[in-house]
Amino acid sequence: MSVKTRKVGGSKVLTVPSNIKTAPEYDVYQGADGQIIYTPKTPNPFLDPQYVSTHDFSQKEAFGDHAVGSEVIDDE
Repeated sequence: MSVKTRKVGGSKVLTVPSNIKTAPEYDVYQGADGQIIYTPKTPNPFLDPQYVSTHDFSQKEAFGDHAVGSEVIDDE
């Protein structure tokens, strides 16, 4: 299946065939080789207070639970 761009006002439009399920909003990017990439827009969970309050974002160090090299935290 292929579609062609058409001009609507000052924009170019791609028609989405009716057999393709769509989301209400998309982010759009252009790939290095000219691809046009649409991805469904989703909320950032790290900006959601409820998500943040129910998850532990502390990190244990891989080597014995202490900072390694220049990762020393000033308030310790």
